Amino acid sequence: MKFGRDSKVENTVPTSSMADIAFLLLIFFMVTTIFKMEDGLSVKLPRVETGVKQKRDQTMRIWIDRVGNISIQDKLVEIDQIQDIITTMLSGNPTLIVAFNADHRTANGIVADVMEELKKANAVRVSFTSDPEKASG
Repeated sequence: MKFGRDSKVENTVPTSSMADIAFLLLIFFMVTTIFKMEDGLSVKLPRVETGVKQKRDQTMRIWIDRVGNISIQDKLVEIDQIQDIITTMLSGNPTLIVAFNADHRTANGIVADVMEELKKANAVRVSFTSDPEKASG
């Protein structure tokens, strides 16, 4: 008795799982890809080894306490007086350095207002000072 083969063997690639394989490859590449964020500009700021003390007659100090009281050369002033005082002092000594000292609890609005008055008075040599021991605590 002779048995015949009714089934034919085909050389085809099964495509039923092709979508699954493509989806898994997509997930694999998404997980393993590293995205580099924009670094921005590379800026190297200068470092100073030691500070240079200025002569007392070359420096004018502005103090702002935490309540918002403003003092120039140990005299209490209002914000609207700052421009006139600074302009007068700069006309007598154009190389004058304005040392700006503000308490760390001072409202930012008051500090910004004083800085605007300095800008109006054309005070371009301004030094912002801080106390490193108090700043770290």
